Amino acid sequence: MIDLRLLREDPDRVRASQRARGEDVALVDSLLSADERRRSSGVRFDELRAEQKSLGKLIPKATGDEKAELLKRAEQLKADVKAAEAERDAADAETQELVLRLGNLVHPDVPVGGEEDFVTLETHGTIRDFGAEGFEPKDHLELGQLLGAIDVERGAKVSGSRFYFLTGVGALLELALVNAALAQATAAGFTPMLTPALVRPQSMAGTGFLGQAAQDVYHLDKDDLYLVGTSEVPLAAYHMDEIIDADKLPLRYAGFSPCFRREAGSHGKDTRGIFRVHQFDKVEMFTYVTPEESQEEHKRLLEWEKQWLTSLELPFRVIDVASADLGASASRKYDCEAWIPTQGKYRELTSTSDCTEFQSRRLSIRVRDGKQVRPLATLNGTLCAVPRTIVAILENHQQADGSVRVPQVLRPYLGGREVLEPVAK
Repeated sequence: MIDLRLLREDPDRVRASQRARGEDVALVDSLLSADERRRSSGVRFDELRAEQKSLGKLIPKATGDEKAELLKRAEQLKADVKAAEAERDAADAETQELVLRLGNLVHPDVPVGGEEDFVTLETHGTIRDFGAEGFEPKDHLELGQLLGAIDVERGAKVSGSRFYFLTGVGALLELALVNAALAQATAAGFTPMLTPALVRPQSMAGTGFLGQAAQDVYHLDKDDLYLVGTSEVPLAAYHMDEIIDADKLPLRYAGFSPCFRREAGSHGKDTRGIFRVHQFDKVEMFTYVTPEESQEEHKRLLEWEKQWLTSLELPFRVIDVASADLGASASRKYDCEAWIPTQGKYRELTSTSDCTEFQSRRLSIRVRDGKQVRPLATLNGTLCAVPRTIVAILENHQQADGSVRVPQVLRPYLGGREVLEPVAK
């Protein structure tokens, strides 16, 4: 949620942000109007209540015609106060409904445009030339089946499309990735967290996932609970309605959880294998800092993601995501995209977003700095989305015989295995 004072003082900035996102610019004027009605009706209500209280003190002292006149005025005031209160509450409700529809203010350095208008900031690693090595690379599903690691047929039989089993070394590879990712995060000072997969509506709405992302969210109607699409949600809501002392910041958490996404609108996209699925596990970094520190913290989160992908020996690039491709909560977002050989392109593996004060205002999380109490900033960063990371590892580290070389960082978590071997049929 944006600061309404900023909206009043610089509405053109908010309009420019909406325009950059490809969102409704007229929403800004509707919100300004509702906010003006909210404030003016609030003043009117306060004035009438003050008059009502003053009148209440005069009536017991009055007599005769004067008292009758005061009583008549009191009856009128009672009706006026009730009407002013209703008008104030209606304007306040409309203001709150409209402000929750606004996305975060886009950072001025974000490239303007849609999904393909990103800016590449860095590239890392070397893309293998499989032709020079003398063989055609297999895709992750074929490799996963050779290794006895991935079973999508039975996943579909049991649960439907975009579900899967990780079996044998596939299951062990997931556990190795999770443990290695948490080890890196812990070494960097993050507190490991196992988070709930079900959250209340205020937690989901507070992090901004019931707006543009609502179509991808699973909702349990009977219980009015939501399945999280990322542990960002419970990690953001962890300090909901709290005031945190400034000397406790930064607070850094590394959450591990299952994630659930309906993938609405992705019909026909990435239908083969486990790149785009309805359920997966993920290690997510989440931090609370002062607003002045958020941009530097964003760079630090990106560095930790780069460290992770480098340790997995994957070729990847870093992109500055364009304005219309940002989530509602993000002011700026960097993606790290790994090279997928059989697709011949880079695909998103991790991302990190600076949400500035947007989520903390919605969740009522504040920092006490001296005598001042104000909203703080929240940031998130994917460290390891397991299925996509498995896809990248299998394809980039495959060998001609269908085996897969294990990156050094994962070997201690796989019993010292250096290679994943195909299983005998």
